[in-house]
Amino acid sequence: MEIIVNGKLYKVDVEKDKKLLWVLREDLKLTGTKYGCGKSLCGFCTVLVDGVAVRSCQITVSQVENKPIITIEGIPQEHHVKKAWIELDVPQCGYCQAGQIMQAVYLLSQNKNPTTDDIISSMYGNLCRCGTYQRILKAIKLASKYMRENNDK
Repeated sequence: MEIIVNGKLYKVDVEKDKKLLWVLREDLKLTGTKYGCGKSLCGFCTVLVDGVAVRSCQITVSQVENKPIITIEGIPQEHHVKKAWIELDVPQCGYCQAGQIMQAVYLLSQNKNPTTDDIISSMYGNLCRCGTYQRILKAIKLASKYMRENNDK
């Protein structure tokens, strides 16, 4: 089977029903995507498939064959979301942050100027055990501001 992750084509010899999360972590050694609940309830395993935020613990590798997949490793360090996260020192323990960032990247790809309610709605279901929700909200607003100032798509 072939999958495209972060712009690179990989041939993986795995069962077709193996969850994408485990293919990324175990087979491709892309460990930025985290396991949280295994039930699509926490958002720790969020990745982008065809530009849409999905929970990688719930989709199989066969469902994403030949579709572009972006993991946290595929988001450039200079991306506005990552820059805002660092500037506002968002993470505490950091375990959930890859999923938070991936969901925020998706949100801003759909809505360059989200309201507080838009952000809360989009980020709902991405849990943070440390409770950094206010910093996450501020970072998304800051990233949105950077995107608008730079006329980014």
